[in-house]
Amino acid sequence: MKYLIVGLGNIGSEYENTRHNIGFMILDALVGASNVVFDVNKRYGAIAEMKLKNRHLVLLKPSTYMNLSGNAVRYHLQKEKIETSNLLVVVDDLALPFGAIRLKPKGSDAGHNGLKHIQETLGTTQYSRLRFGIGNDFPPGEQINFVLNPFTEDEQQRLPERIAIACEMIKSFCLAGVETTMNLFNNK
Repeated sequence: MKYLIVGLGNIGSEYENTRHNIGFMILDALVGASNVVFDVNKRYGAIAEMKLKNRHLVLLKPSTYMNLSGNAVRYHLQKEKIETSNLLVVVDDLALPFGAIRLKPKGSDAGHNGLKHIQETLGTTQYSRLRFGIGNDFPPGEQINFVLNPFTEDEQQRLPERIAIACEMIKSFCLAGVETTMNLFNNK
């Protein structure tokens, strides 16, 4: 079985370690814990492939910037012949407190431009997403600055443990399915 795991973020050093790039950070951690590396010279993004028991995972960090993420997702779903039921998008979420992680089998874009473009491009909301809470501690009108800034020192100290849980959730999604993973992890 093949899965496409997409970590949303923006390319470029100015975006590294920002809240909006948590999808990239989680995939980097997943790859860093294995014997694979990202090939940055692939169409529409960096790709890593790994085996997990009898599962084949294609990990994608789109190079399209957040607002055009759907182009990369559609291309790699078609190229790899992967059904949207085996698609998991890892995304930052302002509606969740920092470090809260929730798996959902479908849903709206909730105002997230990356999810919005994926939904428009694929023509469906019927794909799983792993939402990583980045909090919403910003004054009115400062949302863009908030998501494009680094995590606080306190958050940075807590990130490794939360990212490790997100990586376990990705593995569980591929091995046990969305419902089992939600039951095991969504309240941790």
